[in-house]
Parts: sequence; structure tokens; C-alpha cells
Amino acid sequence: MKVEARVFDIVTVFAFLVAIVYAVMTGTMTPDGVEPIGTVALILTGALALLVGSYFRFVARRIEPRPEDREEAEISDGAGELGFFSPGSYWPVALAACAAIGGVALAFFQVWLLILAIVALLIAIGGLVFEYHTGPSHH
Repeated sequence: MKVEARVFDIVTVFAFLVAIVYAVMTGTMTPDGVEPIGTVALILTGALALLVGSYFRFVARRIEPRPEDREEAEISDGAGELGFFSPGSYWPVALAACAAIGGVALAFFQVWLLILAIVALLIAIGGLVFEYHTGPSHH
């Protein structure tokens, strides 16, 4: 996870530098002063990248180094099972549809549609989480 942390650290530094340059350029080149929306958006972008990079660094300390994190690793070190991935699940499609409906509801500020989207989203999340849970009676 160290590689991913480095990527987000680079994005963090870039976003903060661009925020400084943007604030200086808009402050000196426009009569209105510093443009606050773009400056805040760039600062928040840097803060979000810092948050994700810090999380990856925190996780990287707690797990053993992966092949991607070691300089002397071979390609064959990364071979093997990576985990279980559902071969034919329709729940991600339902999640995407519910999120899209929620986005439309927020865009047009339709509270009734937002409530409907949240309920449908919770049902879709439950379906995705418990898709392979059959209970103790089904062995």
C-alpha cells in the first residue's frame, strides 16, 4: 500500500501547489480579488488526497509488505488467489441505479424521490452484502 500512499501524496502536493498558484493568479490578475470557489475546491481536493494517502500509509504499517511494495519482488510473487469475486451479481447494477436516482433527486431537489432512492439504496446494499449468506440451516 506504500505505492498507493505515494501516489496520493503526489496528488496532495500538486493540489496544494495549484491552489496557491491559483489564489495568487486570481488575486493579482482580476479586480475582484481571490476567487474563493476554485481556491477552496483545490484545497479540499488536496485535503481529500491527504486523507486517503494517510489511510493507505496507516494500513501499510499494519499489513505485511505486498509484492508491489518490495523492490526485489518477482512477478511470480503476486500470483495466486486474490479473493472471491461474484461471477454474476446484479446488485452492483441496482446500487448504481439507486445512486443515479439519488443524484437526480438531489439535482432537482425532490425530497420524495430522495427518500425513495435512499430506501432502495439500503435494500440494494443489503442484497449485495447478504447475497451469499444462506444461514445456518442451508449447508
